[in-house]
Amino acid sequence: MDIAYKYIKENFNVDEKVLNFCKKAEESVKDIFQEIDKNAEINQYKVLKAMQKNRLSDCHFSATTGYGYDDLGRDTLEEIYKDVFNTESALVRAQIISGTHALTIALFANLRHGDELFSPVGSPYDTLQGVIGHIREEKGSLKEHGISYRELDLLPNGKVDFENIAKNITDKTKMVTIQRSKGYNYRPSLSLEEIKKIIDIVKGVRKDIICMVDNCYGEFVDVIEPTEVGADLAVGSLIKNPGGGLAPVGGYIVGKEEYVENCAYRLTAPGLGKEVGPSLGISGALIQGLFLAPTVVASSLKGAVFCSKIFEDLGYNVEPKPLDKRSDIVQAIQLKDADKVIAFCEGIQSGAPVDSFVSPKPWAMPGYDCDVIMAAGAFVQGSSIELSADAPIKPPYNVYMQGGLTYFHSKIGIILAIDKMYKKGINLGIS
Repeated sequence: MDIAYKYIKENFNVDEKVLNFCKKAEESVKDIFQEIDKNAEINQYKVLKAMQKNRLSDCHFSATTGYGYDDLGRDTLEEIYKDVFNTESALVRAQIISGTHALTIALFANLRHGDELFSPVGSPYDTLQGVIGHIREEKGSLKEHGISYRELDLLPNGKVDFENIAKNITDKTKMVTIQRSKGYNYRPSLSLEEIKKIIDIVKGVRKDIICMVDNCYGEFVDVIEPTEVGADLAVGSLIKNPGGGLAPVGGYIVGKEEYVENCAYRLTAPGLGKEVGPSLGISGALIQGLFLAPTVVASSLKGAVFCSKIFEDLGYNVEPKPLDKRSDIVQAIQLKDADKVIAFCEGIQSGAPVDSFVSPKPWAMPGYDCDVIMAAGAFVQGSSIELSADAPIKPPYNVYMQGGLTYFHSKIGIILAIDKMYKKGINLGIS
């Protein structure tokens, strides 16, 4: 047993059978880790070049308060994002509190009464369903504001029904929303090739339809972004991939100048737009987090591959599989049993740097239609670029793991999750 696994055994009290099983799985995916690092290297150079181009200096780390007029750090960060995502404009703000909030801003900013929103990739993530209001009505939804919605179901294999996209576009269709990540659906996340194909079909029907990509969990997984394959808007959260674990809050919207400007007016007020919004002293964290993001995302991807390989070897269905090309940092495991899901999440929590001593329990989390369990002992509340795992407690009992600021943290968290399941008497087939 090598020194690292010996340390884990002695200091984290992990069963030796579990360690040997995990070590074998890790050794078999080292070549995949090298491919992940190649992408991270390109993305690191991309971020560095954008910072150099915009003459980043320590004066950009200063704080503003109140209205936030002439905030150099905020404005420079947005120019950096614009260059990293190869777009016309960017809105990157601490005042955007989540990915769902960023999406809501983009939707309400660019849709009007009588317009139609179309999802060609099935139902969106649970929290966005309340925003749309056609699956679950909430106060202030798009539906309440006279905006209609339609969606095209995915095929039985979880793939996009490309043949029927054009047929579902109507004269009222103003915006197409494309969720890149799988959310709580056990299916492949969308590749950039698939996203491009969707956009090409939509633009082939009518060029003025706005194509927006929910880019959450997907930033820096590839060496290009959705805005480089035709997306008019890409939207995400800073406490996921692009914040690099240092961003304490925030979201971004990048894309065509007209649409981003509309978002700025929606975030603040008509006539004010991007001119206001204080940085409150966190510009340095947002900028440094972006600098670290390529390597942090690579660490998360390695953890996901490691987890996928272990559970595939244990005989469980996993999505994606260890050798599959990845489009986001999320790893889904089909455990088919609530007790297994809970044990897995307890193990992930026990490997956290924060609140490792608590035990996560399923609860009625706002925005979901069933109890949800979440393991997330994070430095930033709700940060899913940090190691976390969550699951809706309903059949077929899939658990979704993501994050890891370092690969070694992902590794120990996953090992402890396996050990927790093993010691609870769950038959994993480890001998």
